[in-house]
Amino acid sequence: MNLVADERYWKSLEQLVAKSRVVIDRPKGTRHPRFPEMTYPFDYGFLEDTTGNDGAEVDIWRGSIEGGAITGVTCTVDLMKKDAEVKILLGCTPDEIAVIHEFYNTGVYMNGLTIIR
Repeated sequence: MNLVADERYWKSLEQLVAKSRVVIDRPKGTRHPRFPEMTYPFDYGFLEDTTGNDGAEVDIWRGSIEGGAITGVTCTVDLMKKDAEVKILLGCTPDEIAVIHEFYNTGVYMNGLTIIR
C-alpha cells in the first residue's frame, strides 16, 4: 500500500486541471455567502464541468505563484454538511498553504488534512 500520493496521482490532477476552465467565484478578501464571518484569504473557485464529492464542481484555491502548478491538495471533512471533499491548491507558496490549512482547522465543524506535492 502506498501511503504517499505518487506521481500518477499528481499527473491525473494535472490532466483534470488542464482540461477544465478555472472559475474564481470567491476572490481573495470576499466573505462566504452563508457564513459572513469567514473571509477567503486567497482566490477560491472551481474547475468548470467537473464533479466533486458534494455533487458540485471540484474546488480549487489559487495562490500567488504564476502558472498555477498544482502544489498540493487539502482533504476536508465538514460535519455540518456531512461531506468530505478534495480541494486542489494551484500555485500556492508554503506560507499560503499554511494559511489554507489553518482556514479549515480553526472551526468546530470543519477539519482538513493538507498533502503537499
